[in-house]
Amino acid sequence: MSRRGLLERITRSQTQVDADVLEREASDVGATHIRNCVGGSTTTVTGRLRSVTLGPIETAPTVEAELWDGTGRMTLVFLGRRRIPGITPGRHIVVHGRPICRDGEKAMVNPRYELLPAPTE
Repeated sequence: MSRRGLLERITRSQTQVDADVLEREASDVGATHIRNCVGGSTTTVTGRLRSVTLGPIETAPTVEAELWDGTGRMTLVFLGRRRIPGITPGRHIVVHGRPICRDGEKAMVNPRYELLPAPTE
């Protein structure tokens, strides 16, 4: 390995290393990277939940979770729910649904999901 390559590996931030790992994991299972998601077609995406928030959209209760796969982020919107067991920050998840653009951001509404085992499970 060249000096430059070694220096780049040493000086990379943990976020960059984490992004590379998540991107590689998505590729390994055949999931679509979030940066490549387009609206209208059924898509499978996998990654880690970065945040989970509760709140109403108009009058309906909702759970919103930010999914990150190392290439981008997508908001998962679960309508009519106040809580979803297992949907917690840091959890790895696979989601299936149709991406949409909401307020200029990628989102999926009421996707099917599979919780992946936590690293200690």
